[in-house]
Amino acid sequence: MCDTLCARGPSGMVFAKNSDRPPGEPQITWPFGRRSSAGCSLRTQYLTIGDTGAHAALLSCPTWLWGAEHGVNEHGVAIGNQRVATTHDASAAAPALIGMDLVRLGLERARNAAEAVEVMTGLLDDCGQGGIGDATHDEAYDSSFLVADPTSAVVLETAGRDWVAAPFAGGTAISNRITLGTEWTSSSRRLAPGDDFGRFRDPSEPTGYADVRLAASRAFLDSTPPGGLTPAATAAHLRDHGTGPWGTPGSRGPVTPPPRRIGPYFDGVSVCMHVRDRYVTAASMIAELPDAVVDGAPLRVWIAPGSPCASIFVPAFPRSVAGPPPFVPFELSSEELWRAADTVRRHVEGDPDSLAEVRATLDPVEAALWAEADEVLEHPAQWVAAGAAWGARALDALRACIH
Repeated sequence: MCDTLCARGPSGMVFAKNSDRPPGEPQITWPFGRRSSAGCSLRTQYLTIGDTGAHAALLSCPTWLWGAEHGVNEHGVAIGNQRVATTHDASAAAPALIGMDLVRLGLERARNAAEAVEVMTGLLDDCGQGGIGDATHDEAYDSSFLVADPTSAVVLETAGRDWVAAPFAGGTAISNRITLGTEWTSSSRRLAPGDDFGRFRDPSEPTGYADVRLAASRAFLDSTPPGGLTPAATAAHLRDHGTGPWGTPGSRGPVTPPPRRIGPYFDGVSVCMHVRDRYVTAASMIAELPDAVVDGAPLRVWIAPGSPCASIFVPAFPRSVAGPPPFVPFELSSEELWRAADTVRRHVEGDPDSLAEVRATLDPVEAALWAEADEVLEHPAQWVAAGAAWGARALDALRACIH
């Protein structure tokens, strides 16, 4: 389960994802540097493949996986993946690449969205898909992907080694279902022009759980004002509990508690996921991909460990290809911060009405961090001094909610 979207903002593309994983599974944000290792061997989750080196990237990774649920690289390429149910029996396939491997490899090897899709589809052609992606439930699955850069976006959908891709210049949204049908522009060799990729959808798997969230994301994008999508508005959407965006950083509006149950028409399945015995949102990322990244414009991301409704979006400035030295708060790469946020999430799920009190503690801290990040955006020499305590302040606020 996941939801990913992107759309044009005032100065580039805004990309965002909620990563939904089994409850209690840590997902940590790691900054990885460049790797000069072309010609060597590279061990992914289940395969050893040839290495080509790597661009620097900020990756959000379940701690037991080599690959990433989502991330952004130094060239301003961002990728997020979604689980999809297909007629390809991933559980019977030999261990190969999994969707999280492809996210990481695409970011490590590509300078733009089109190149990332070429890298990922080449790896699919060569290696295929197979292997457990959900260790809690011992499940393997195929993936779809949203790949974006400052000026373009591509949806890539897969079923084993079969795939299709389509560009969406202004941005789009995806969820846990195949969506492209015949609206693709490139494909794997087995597909002919005009083929419906929908034939690869597993008919035994209902899509309602994805349809309601995809509709919410599309409605959110359709409501974007003429000035373009903003990170703050996107944060509010990632907190959607089924009744629309809420919790915009810096704006103390009404708090919407998480759903208490799942209804017969998938009500209670929301962008901010709280299917308590199965999936919850484990980490969220918003990335601002500036048009001028190759000229030194800084990359910005906001990371919420755990569920975004019960957490803080912490700012960071990852490495960019022509930019200044990066700054990513150390705590984003620690399980301590994630576990504090997960504890708050569990508390809120047990007592949904307590979310208002939780947000009263978290909102002022989040607003202050966002304002401070805005103030130093154009002054990289101040990033470290200004942000040195951002992670610790977020951790203190989360701890204050549970003591």
